Amino acid sequence: MFRVRAERSENMKMMFAFFAVLSTLLVTSNVLGQGSYPERAIRTLVGFPSGDRPDIAPRLLAEKFAEGWGKPEVLENATGAGGNIAIERPLKAAPDGYTLVMASSAITINPSLYEKVSYDPLNDLAPISIAVFVPSILVVNNDVPARNLQELISLARAQPGKLTYGHAGVGTPAHLSGEVLKSLAGINIVPVPYRGIPALLPDLVAGRLSMTLPNMSVVLPLVREGKVRALAAIAPRRATVAPDLPTAVEQGLQGFDVPIWFGLMAPAGTAQPIIDKVHQETVRALAGDDLRTRFADAGMEVIANTPAEFAIMINSELLQWAKLVKDAGIKISE
Repeated sequence: MFRVRAERSENMKMMFAFFAVLSTLLVTSNVLGQGSYPERAIRTLVGFPSGDRPDIAPRLLAEKFAEGWGKPEVLENATGAGGNIAIERPLKAAPDGYTLVMASSAITINPSLYEKVSYDPLNDLAPISIAVFVPSILVVNNDVPARNLQELISLARAQPGKLTYGHAGVGTPAHLSGEVLKSLAGINIVPVPYRGIPALLPDLVAGRLSMTLPNMSVVLPLVREGKVRALAAIAPRRATVAPDLPTAVEQGLQGFDVPIWFGLMAPAGTAQPIIDKVHQETVRALAGDDLRTRFADAGMEVIANTPAEFAIMINSELLQWAKLVKDAGIKISE
């Protein structure tokens, strides 16, 4: 009887010892794997078409990562549903650092905008770093007599329903910016949807469209060439690439600030050492004068913040957009 109990006790001790060793080996293997990361190609999901100006940020970063790590970087453009498709795909991948996403500020807008979103930006994604910030801008065609934002507001109030604004689809930043402008200024301007901002630019230049409110990088070349007129930067501060252009807030329209940013994220559960390594490489790449110059030429400003700062910004913007979307009465059901 006692011998059987002793044998069982000894067997249990050996079993516990075996699992302890196995656990140690697994942890050690995991740490070593993280230390040698990356060992193969990294795939980054991008929610906008290849060739569009927002595609610049992930493409330039991918080039720098490939140089620094000596491993190929694969960009996968997954467009549609306001960027939701590009966000959803990485969530189905293993959180091992080999699938990332270049998210945009749409992840803080869509939970309020869409009736159903399959992800929680705070709990399903791990922030790494906001790469760049892109100021939005209000531009009009050269036939519009307004020379500043207040003159445009006065013109719209005097001619309700006559002025139009182009956007790239319901729920896109340019559409939301127009709706927020209508709400804050108390004006009636008519939205005109297009298949992307580039598609509306010929009508804007030709005078068939009154205005648009896209990110600055898309229309800055036309502004510099004098083909359209910029009235306001829709951003918390003046843009580095357009320091003479006052913000909407400076011109008396409080609360008119539509942040547009692009930042790297990973699936939740990705090991912290991997997050830290990608963050460090991101900061290193963005610190280079060559990248900063190329971003500036495209109307983008480098941010390169920490994962903690990124998380705080996401939380803040979720609350901000929930109020703005509710006040503007916008909803998308799909």
